[in-house]
Amino acid sequence: MNKESILKYIEIEVQAIKDIPIHGEIKNALDIIFKRVHQMNGKVIVSGMGKAGHIGMNISTTLSSTGTPSIFIHPSEAQHGDLGMVQKNDVLLLLSNSGKTREILEFKQLADNLYDNLPLISLTGNIKSPLSEISDECLFTGNPQEICPLGLTPTTSTTVMTVVGDLLVVGMMEKIKFTKEEYAKRHHSGYLGIKAKQ
Repeated sequence: MNKESILKYIEIEVQAIKDIPIHGEIKNALDIIFKRVHQMNGKVIVSGMGKAGHIGMNISTTLSSTGTPSIFIHPSEAQHGDLGMVQKNDVLLLLSNSGKTREILEFKQLADNLYDNLPLISLTGNIKSPLSEISDECLFTGNPQEICPLGLTPTTSTTVMTVVGDLLVVGMMEKIKFTKEEYAKRHHSGYLGIKAKQ
């Protein structure tokens, strides 16, 4: 890969980030999370398959480390008992670029069997998907072109999912006025733990 190709691919990903639609959905999602977690003592239940699942795990752990309790449940493991971690005041954050992932759609159905009216926030690249249609709030990534030469491997789509996740994390930090002191309580060791205590 030459320098020209590298710069071209970087520019495609940068443009995809700039093209993320912002029409108030993120604010609405933050309001839902704040109500369920910080007013009703619930937590954010995050789930996703494959690459979306890896991004979901990162979003979940970062929310928890910045004052908004969250857990990641693998959608397949949910069908083998892990769904028991879901409680009545929780909020679902489900990730699927296609918005058609069977295990994710089943996750919502199974959660509904446990508790009525669990709010669902979806993060997807398909605004007209089955997942977006059953969501209380849909965070649309803009469905960017993948930089994969085959147009198949999740590349640009995972970049924009990660950015939207970061917006949720930072937005919640602002909303709950999360402080450096609170950060330090959750990061006892390592470089970040030392830096937070300075």
